[in-house]
Amino acid sequence: MRILLLIAIYLFGQYNVFAGQADTVVVLERYISIDNVCAWPNLTTLKDGTQIITIFNKPSHGRMQGDVECWASTDRGRSWAKKGTPAPHEPSTNRMNVAAGLAGNDDMIVIASGWSLKESGKRDGLYDLISVIRAWVSRSEDGGKIWKIDKNAFPVAEPGFTEYIPFGDILKAGDGSLRVLAYNQSNDKVVNTVSMFRSTDDGSTWKWYSRISDGKGATAFASGHNETAFFHTGGGNWIASARRWKAGQAMDLFCSEDDGKTWKMTGPLTGDNQHPGHITRLHNGDLLLTFGNRKTGSNGVAVKVSKDNGKTWSGTQLIISDLASFDCGYPASVQLDDGSIMTVYYANAVPAHQRYHMGTVVWRFQKL
Repeated sequence: MRILLLIAIYLFGQYNVFAGQADTVVVLERYISIDNVCAWPNLTTLKDGTQIITIFNKPSHGRMQGDVECWASTDRGRSWAKKGTPAPHEPSTNRMNVAAGLAGNDDMIVIASGWSLKESGKRDGLYDLISVIRAWVSRSEDGGKIWKIDKNAFPVAEPGFTEYIPFGDILKAGDGSLRVLAYNQSNDKVVNTVSMFRSTDDGSTWKWYSRISDGKGATAFASGHNETAFFHTGGGNWIASARRWKAGQAMDLFCSEDDGKTWKMTGPLTGDNQHPGHITRLHNGDLLLTFGNRKTGSNGVAVKVSKDNGKTWSGTQLIISDLASFDCGYPASVQLDDGSIMTVYYANAVPAHQRYHMGTVVWRFQKL
């Protein structure tokens, strides 16, 4: 009986820990923000509080020539205005895959790759994707209006693999350098790898730094990972939420205790078809994981919360669950001054709007 009582006390304690994390989600506002774009929005907050989203500007899952654009909002996501084009495409290509963030001097940096294309020959006017093209590094000193592009600042691919595909945020490390993640795929399409890259000149140039997932050892069961969100939790500590290449395309949690030099996979973070993620810190110190939910009947955006810098996480809660298909998600979130949370995402349709678009939802946690 004593053992059973101790187990009951432990479970009650665990439940209480997570109860505070899993307060009811209440949606306050929701908008069709930018119409006729596939988007895959990346969210950056400027020093003056302006929210910048970096998006792919065409209504296709990459099968169109298109650019990476920046749009800005100063009113909690109620309206967005185009600012500039960090990565305009060259003929027969697109620029669509991005990482973005702020340099130490508050310049905005966008790292953008994409695909070479060829005409499909079909009447739909879409293109076939041929190969990943090298990532460019773009920099803006004026909040996203004017951009300087360096086409040689990001490393080229290693032999036998595609060019690197940047994803997620650009963040500052414990040593003051900037870090970004990118993934690539073996030319035989068997393995995906995720790497951390490091800049010691405030984002002007980048070098390969470490491997997070390589399809070997602990990550062999999924043949590696690809789209990965990461977060610097302080000192030399990082966490990362990585999308599996295979094995259900759930997300696994990785951690580093030596400022990103080495990484360890600690276990699953979401269920199958729940990806990719974005991590941010809330005002109360909790970490918020926002991720796409590609579950039949509840396609949309979901969240989890951690009170211990990513060691343990709450259960899943849905913010949005009415998107038309699994072609949706890629959310990013930021907490606003009043405590509400703004999340941007994309969808190919909702019941009342049958086109690709970027959506914005403002919501909050409410005590049960």
